[in-house]
Amino acid sequence: MEVLKSKIDGLLVFKPNIFKDKRGYFMESYTESFFNKNYPNINFVQENESYSKKGVLRGLHFQIPPKSQSKLVRVIYGEVLDVAVDLRLNSKTFGQHESIILSGENKKQFFIPKGFAHGFIVLSKFAIVSYKVDNYYSPLHESGIIYNDNNLKIDWKFESDKLIVSEKDLELDTLVNYTKKI
Repeated sequence: MEVLKSKIDGLLVFKPNIFKDKRGYFMESYTESFFNKNYPNINFVQENESYSKKGVLRGLHFQIPPKSQSKLVRVIYGEVLDVAVDLRLNSKTFGQHESIILSGENKKQFFIPKGFAHGFIVLSKFAIVSYKVDNYYSPLHESGIIYNDNNLKIDWKFESDKLIVSEKDLELDTLVNYTKKI
């Protein structure tokens, strides 16, 4: 598996070795020993899966301490634009984001450590997204940043009037307002 570093410290892209033949393909999507070479203190405790239609935007979500989560995200079927926003106050890249196309075709995985908000938009007819987390979901600790925060300048690569966003996500705060609370 190849490890690709991003412009933001801590974010990694894993590109697996894919073995194809006339029957199909085989790949290791996760190996604890390989992963722990890069992040020895991560222990995934839950795996989540979502099915979403084209234009569905989920995010930008995170959990606050002490229930913060690191995520290892991959797309099983379809294609999404996956986005991580640096929320680490002491980081030189605070407020910056990284985006990557994840698809069932490219099989890339995006590692997002604690201290980042995460979201994605479905670019294909539908997508199945799977992600491992290193802390259990806690409704008392869930939070988020509004996807269209002007200060973030995220290009979601989709027409804004055709987005499908949950009411809950539409009520999320801006990054500036969020940081005033902490």
